[in-house]
Amino acid sequence: MKKQFMSKTMLLAMSLALGACAMGPDYVRPAAPVASAVGSQPQDLNTPEWNSYFLDPALKPVIDKALANNRDLKIATARIEEARALYGIQKADLLPSVSANGSGNTSRSNPDLDISRRYEANLALLSYEVDFWGRVRRLSEAAKANYLASEEAQQSVRSALIADVANSYYLAQALNARSRLAEQTAAARQESARVVKRRVDVGVANRLDLLQAEAAQDSALSDKAALSRQAVNAQNALTLLVGETVILPAVNLNAEVFALPSGLSSAVLLDRPDVRAAEQKLVAANANIGAARAAFFPKVTLMGSAGVMSDELSDLFAGGNRAWSFLPQISLPIFDGGRLSAGADVAAARKVIAVAEYEKTIQMAFKDVADVLSDQGWLVEQLAAQQKLADRQGQRLKLAEARYASGLSSYLDVLDAQREFYTASQALIETRRARLAVSAQAFKALGGR
Repeated sequence: MKKQFMSKTMLLAMSLALGACAMGPDYVRPAAPVASAVGSQPQDLNTPEWNSYFLDPALKPVIDKALANNRDLKIATARIEEARALYGIQKADLLPSVSANGSGNTSRSNPDLDISRRYEANLALLSYEVDFWGRVRRLSEAAKANYLASEEAQQSVRSALIADVANSYYLAQALNARSRLAEQTAAARQESARVVKRRVDVGVANRLDLLQAEAAQDSALSDKAALSRQAVNAQNALTLLVGETVILPAVNLNAEVFALPSGLSSAVLLDRPDVRAAEQKLVAANANIGAARAAFFPKVTLMGSAGVMSDELSDLFAGGNRAWSFLPQISLPIFDGGRLSAGADVAAARKVIAVAEYEKTIQMAFKDVADVLSDQGWLVEQLAAQQKLADRQGQRLKLAEARYASGLSSYLDVLDAQREFYTASQALIETRRARLAVSAQAFKALGGR
């Protein structure tokens, strides 16, 4: 009896030792296919938190509402729960499934024979696969990686949503400002047209000047209508992102923005959620290679039960009625028409795809960060130059109007100055919006949370 117990113990230990092995390659992170740094004087930077990154106090409640209401984010969150459940199902295959069963059977096969009765109660082991080659373990590893990838995908959706809300908010603000500028310009040109008409009436100006002044007013009114339409559309887009109507505060395109260093270490890119999601998909593809290779080896499954059996229900749990069964099975693939080989080839090809997608994601992240660092630097210069241009065009317009009123120049000089000042002022608003938009894009590029 002792020798039999020792033999079973050794067999169990060997099974566990073999089960600790897993077929296929262990995961090794590929080298990043980008330079070690982005920009000049690279620095490390912690992943930004949106609440401290966006400094406009009026924008923060808008982002808060979007995080609570946005449908895309809710879908991504539900997919996490789905992947977590699928991982739980796959992980359960690593452990035996045991069920408690009870049954009763009453029969008589011949009228001359007595009625036959049999009652059973047992605990049953339901087809447990002994994971000698790590097939089940690799499948569980792949399911876990897919679950983690869904978590990272949700974080990527969240980061993109925050950036999109900020961008839409800035766009709606800018279009409102540009529409208001067009309205003010139309009013100023209407007043100019009145002045020209009075000069025509007294004979010091001609009708051509009046037509040009009225045409300039109409042009501004047309711009106002177009910009107002775009502003309403931008407001609608913001409402869709937030999930409820947003009442925009007074226009503020001079809000302070989070200052980024002029250069960043490429290690920062690896913390982006889309990069982490791509890596987890690569981990899953790598694990599936092991599962495909393990399918070539014998599959051992165990089934069995232990309990009691009796002809009388009242004696079912009496002593001496114990019953058990043990049904080990082994199957070895011999011929399958190349199915297993094709499965292994599919797994290998999918890993190649996953590696390429991971590397492409890193390259895209590198480009995104390089773009925002470049834009941030150049927009500072552009904004300063555009501000000077608008100021000078405003001075030019005042001078042209004064010269025209004194009869020293034609109305064409005034019209030209009006157009240039209006264009420069519209461009100044757009440049201010671009500065804010780059800040929002930088949040997404850095994988902000």
